[in-house]
Amino acid sequence: MGSKFLNKLLLIAGFASLAHAAFSAAHHRTYLRLTEQEWTTLPLDIILQTVISLVLVIYNIIQIVGNFKEIRATVDMQQRTWDTLGNFPSFYMFNHRGRALSPGYKPPELNEDE
Repeated sequence: MGSKFLNKLLLIAGFASLAHAAFSAAHHRTYLRLTEQEWTTLPLDIILQTVISLVLVIYNIIQIVGNFKEIRATVDMQQRTWDTLGNFPSFYMFNHRGRALSPGYKPPELNEDE
């Protein structure tokens, strides 16, 4: 419980630091306009704060969300045989336009005895 709480607290701090970095970048841009200086790049402290905050936010989101499952097709494919490899039941369609192409077609009746 303590670890999750710490991660949530660091996540909030990371978002606050990211918002502060955005505010600082906007403030720096306004300062350059007022002093009529040419804009070249952001100061190094704002760039470092942005990168560190972003890493802190990403890391803590991953820690809060929990365990991820691997995305591997081979896990599902190991359980299938060659006979069922191309079998996709979700694509089965029993009501299709075949009836309109052959109006005289009567489907065979199934015997309930068999």
